[in-house]
Amino acid sequence: MLRKILFALACMCSGMIVKGQNFGLSTNLFGYADFGTLNIEASYALARHWSVSAGAGYNPFSYNVKGRTVRNRQRSVSAGTRYWPWHAFSGWWLSCAFRYEEYSTAGIISPRSFQGDRLGASIGGGYSYMVFPWMNVEVGAGVWGGHDAFSEYSCADCGRLVGEGRRFFLLPADIVLALTFIF
Repeated sequence: MLRKILFALACMCSGMIVKGQNFGLSTNLFGYADFGTLNIEASYALARHWSVSAGAGYNPFSYNVKGRTVRNRQRSVSAGTRYWPWHAFSGWWLSCAFRYEEYSTAGIISPRSFQGDRLGASIGGGYSYMVFPWMNVEVGAGVWGGHDAFSEYSCADCGRLVGEGRRFFLLPADIVLALTFIF
């Protein structure tokens, strides 16, 4: 898988332009600012105004900050669609997607730790600026909501269960500053 990604990046950076550019591969730079969350999204233009996408995010990292464990671990997958008023992979867009996330957070706001599973849908919008015929810079934002099954612990490392339950959530999602390679 890594070889295929490196090969695709090498081809894109070599200046190869393929006619009928219907496929995009992107990474959200803000995702890396979220405690090092690795992310990738693949998109395919179905028609002039519509594209479909599938994405994944992964963060296995924990940090020790002043003797306190801080983490925002996650494994997430999403599948959705975008509507492009002008043309796929160019200009303004509106999106909707289904998303699943397994998470474990600790020490960000309080010493408590939360872990669980979220399942929901997101909506968003943004703009895709063509830098080169084979590369775009995207900005955008969205929200997602759904069902959260969680467990709460008194601290990140002690493992003492304080509570658990199910709830509805509404969170910011997909705050985007992405590089998209089109081929």
